[in-house]
Amino acid sequence: MNPRTVRRAAVSLGIAVATLTAAVATPAYARPVHPAPPAAAGPVSTVLDGVARQVAGALADESALRRLGAAVAAGPVDLLAAPVSGRLTGELRTANERLLAAKGLPAGTGSLLRLRLAQPDLRAALARGEAPLVAATPTDDSAASVVAYDRSGGAVVLDAARVPRRPVLVVEVDGERALSAGLALMREQLGARGIGPASSTRTASAGLTASGGYWATKVDAVRLNDDKEPWIKGAAEIYTVVAGFGLDGKAKVDLVQMPYLDNDGTTYYPNQLLVHFSAYKYNLADVVMMEDDGDTNYSALVKAIANALLVIVDGGAYTPLVNAVLDAIPTSWYTDDPDFVDAWYTLSTTSSGRRYGAGGNGWMDVVPYWVSEL
Repeated sequence: MNPRTVRRAAVSLGIAVATLTAAVATPAYARPVHPAPPAAAGPVSTVLDGVARQVAGALADESALRRLGAAVAAGPVDLLAAPVSGRLTGELRTANERLLAAKGLPAGTGSLLRLRLAQPDLRAALARGEAPLVAATPTDDSAASVVAYDRSGGAVVLDAARVPRRPVLVVEVDGERALSAGLALMREQLGARGIGPASSTRTASAGLTASGGYWATKVDAVRLNDDKEPWIKGAAEIYTVVAGFGLDGKAKVDLVQMPYLDNDGTTYYPNQLLVHFSAYKYNLADVVMMEDDGDTNYSALVKAIANALLVIVDGGAYTPLVNAVLDAIPTSWYTDDPDFVDAWYTLSTTSSGRRYGAGGNGWMDVVPYWVSEL
C-alpha cells in the first residue's frame, strides 16, 4: 500500500505568493484545502488501461500465455522486453512513448511500462498456465471496484477491497525509473532557473572552509500512517522537496529521494541526511514529502514550483515555503489521490526528536548531524 492520506483533497493552481514577505504571516498547511474535482481518466491511466486490454488479448495465444506467465511469476517484467509477439511489441513501444510524454519525461528515459503479479501467493497458479486477468493501476483509490480484462477482451469487475483468488496481472508505471528520471529533470531545470540546491551557491564567503564542515538534519526513523489502499496498488515512490533561502536571498530547492519508504504502517530507519545547511541564509528549511503515484508530470511540476518560488521576496526574515510549493501543484493531478504526503515546517540545525507532519500523516525522528570536510 502506498502512503497517502489527505484523501480526495486537492490543491488549486493558484500561485498567489507574490506578496509573501516577512511582514506577511502564512498559516501552516495541515493539508490541501480545496475541494477535489470529479475523478476523470488522465493521460497516464488512459495509456495503462489500453495496454492492459492489449496484453489481455495477447494471452489468448497459449504459447504467449505460457511465456509471459512464466516471466511474471519470477518478478515484475519490463513490458518492452517481455516475450510477446512482434505486433504487440510495436504497440507497446508506441504506448510507452505516449506514457513518457504524459509524465513530461524525455524520450531517452527508456521503458516505463511494467507488468507484475498482484498476488505473490498465486505465482504457482500462474506458472502452471492458469489464465490471468489483466488490469491497469486504478486512477481512484476510493473506487469500490477494479476493472480487469480477460483473454477474450471482456471486462471483469473486481472488488477493490478483496484480493481475488484468480491471478491478476497489473500494468503500471515503473515508479523507480520514472522518479529517478523525473528528479534529474527537475534538478536540471530548477538549477537553470537559479533555484537549485543551496549548496550550489556555496562560496568562500559562507565561512564553510574555515569551519571545516556544516550542519545537516539526519532522519533516524520515519513512519507514515495506514491509508487502507486497495490490493492492486504497488509500493510507493517517495521523495521530498526541501526548500529554504540561499545566500543570495533566493528560494532554493533540493530534491531528496527516499526509495526505502515503500509501505505505510512501517517504521524505517534510514539514517539519511535530509536537509543540508551548507549555504543557507537562515537556519531554517521546510520539507514537503511527495509521491509519484504514476500520474506525476515532472515538466509541469518543476515549472509550477519554479514559478511559485521565483516571486517570493526575502524580506530579511524567514518565510515558510511549504504553502508556495503546495499551491503550485496543478489541481488536475488530483484525479488520482494526492501526490502530497505531508509537510514539515521550520527544521533547523538544532531540530531533534520526533517531529510530526503538519497533515498528521506521519512522523520523523531527526537529529543534528555535523558533516566534516575531508
